[in-house]
Amino acid sequence: MKILLSNDDGIDSPGLRLLQKALQREHEVWVVAPDSDRSGSSHSITLGNPTKFTKRGEREYESGGTPADCVLHACLGLVPVEIDMVVAGINLGPNLGTDIVYSGTAAAARQGAFLRKPAVACSLSAYQPPYHLEFAVEFMSRNLSTIRDLWSEDHFLNINFPNRGQPAEPLVTIPTRRIYEDELVRFTSPQGDLYSFIGGQIPGGMMEEGSDIGAVEAGYASLSPILIHPANHEVEERYREAFFYWKSG
Repeated sequence: MKILLSNDDGIDSPGLRLLQKALQREHEVWVVAPDSDRSGSSHSITLGNPTKFTKRGEREYESGGTPADCVLHACLGLVPVEIDMVVAGINLGPNLGTDIVYSGTAAAARQGAFLRKPAVACSLSAYQPPYHLEFAVEFMSRNLSTIRDLWSEDHFLNINFPNRGQPAEPLVTIPTRRIYEDELVRFTSPQGDLYSFIGGQIPGGMMEEGSDIGAVEAGYASLSPILIHPANHEVEERYREAFFYWKSG
């Protein structure tokens, strides 16, 4: 296969580089990834201004844009071949539950699915080293064709690996809601300017049956198909039944 590999940790992240090395043994791998960390960039794309791409190798470009930019430009012609599959990761840090709303790694896979490409995002559930990437790399190498064959145009696959040498077998899960304990951390510079950043505790999550968070905490690899259709399911019925004023009188 001709694989496009991207991420949001930056082109020199060990997760991307180890996966690149493994996949290119059997596939034609193209790397288009940000030039630095774009974690939390969500599905931002650059409009109205050009995006810079710098050639780093025979099949490598680093980008001044977002992860979604990388996939969009690559599949629209930056890469001179037809891409068969988009792989985002391996992200250093989990993308569980509603993390996928913030995640640039998830956005790279979602953008691939928007472009009708089989797409998968993969992440390691660890916030700091040591990062045990060996199993994640092996799993992706051995199962990439199966993931491609299961794909349909309505979704991308989000995989999270526990940070251990040999996890239990993978489970198909549902993304659940994260519980964020964010805090605003502030300081004032000697010039009187106020600076703030987001801190807080590691987020928890709702432990629903079959959840991705529960699976990873129990030591399983989590495979969550993520629908890209922005349906409201049953919620819209409440709005249909409600009365809205729409004109005076």
